Amino acid sequence: MNTSMQHKQSDQDKIKYDPETAMPDITEMDQRILAEIVCVQITPDEMYKIITPLNEHPNQKTVLAVHWHPEYIPMELIKKRIDNTFPNKEQELIIPTQHNELLTYDDKYYGAEIDCYSRGFQRKVQLLLHCRLEDPDRAGVLRSMLNHTYEYRSRQLFDLLDTFMDPKWEDYLQLAAEGTGVGEDVVQFARVQTYKLYRLLMEHENTISRDFLKNKLLRDFVDGQRYLYPDQFINRVQVFIKSVKKIVKTNFSLEYFYRTSEVIEEARSLGCGIVVPHPEQFWPILLCDYDIDGYEVWNPQSREYTEFLVNVIIRQNKSRNRSRRPLLVFMGDDAHLGEKLKDPTKIEAAKYYREIGVQPAWDDLNIRKSLIIGGFDRRKVMNEYKARLEV
Repeated sequence: MNTSMQHKQSDQDKIKYDPETAMPDITEMDQRILAEIVCVQITPDEMYKIITPLNEHPNQKTVLAVHWHPEYIPMELIKKRIDNTFPNKEQELIIPTQHNELLTYDDKYYGAEIDCYSRGFQRKVQLLLHCRLEDPDRAGVLRSMLNHTYEYRSRQLFDLLDTFMDPKWEDYLQLAAEGTGVGEDVVQFARVQTYKLYRLLMEHENTISRDFLKNKLLRDFVDGQRYLYPDQFINRVQVFIKSVKKIVKTNFSLEYFYRTSEVIEEARSLGCGIVVPHPEQFWPILLCDYDIDGYEVWNPQSREYTEFLVNVIIRQNKSRNRSRRPLLVFMGDDAHLGEKLKDPTKIEAAKYYREIGVQPAWDDLNIRKSLIIGGFDRRKVMNEYKARLEV
């Protein structure tokens, strides 16, 4: 589908949604919208977008990137993008961390970002796992744990769809409607689109990659209706859907995940390095004294407390038993490569502008003082972490 067609009509020309006459029939356009959303084929123009970075960084010699998501983009294209981003790089440690899936960038180091459950403070947390696997088959148990956890994202999607379709969750919808101030037309429209999407997923269940079975699939499917309905109306629907999604995620059982201690134990048995990303989002993990290598003190969505977190790690290292290795400071670009191919009208700016290995906090004058005191810089951290992964 040519996405530009969605904006050829003015809002005055688009139809007003009428919940009394709307019928949840699957149209050819609905089929095309879903096909576009879940398409993994890359055109020559899209290839160019992938290999061409937004900016070059010719002065950066060291590239440390241990928190980023290739999504469905081929690794060979990602390599070209990284080479074009850092044309003069001399040293690198680049490890992908797909959500709950073990992948490699260079056939040497493997990585994943796994969701797990910390019972001590009853919260889902995430861990970045990195390891050198001479024999990938050794990671059978870890892969099994990752595969089990991977399914929670699709489970949340179907829980979200079920919330709109099953009358027993009506209270959730009303709570979201009251909280967002939307009318019955918005609620009913969301129901209809959910029903359509569910039927389409059942029809194409054997051809859609599980990578796309996430909560945002409903958001993207509704966005595809902008060709027909006014943007202001679709925007209200999206606010409502986001509110319902928040309720669903809040009520999702944490028992679905492996315990953090279980994940750490299995990861360490393989010689994995372990880094905690986004610590400001679940700060109690700083108090748990887990067997980890370090904390991510900055990434594009977690940067408010960077200097504070660096100082926390410095203090922890000073009081740490000398038999234990010191904690390291990491920066995570948290790049999502699939964002590079989105229609310009649909991009999430917060994700679109992230680049693998681009972590300006390393050079921030306000942060560097604390980094220097702690003995941290990009090259030192990379060399120390590499040494740990080689053991």
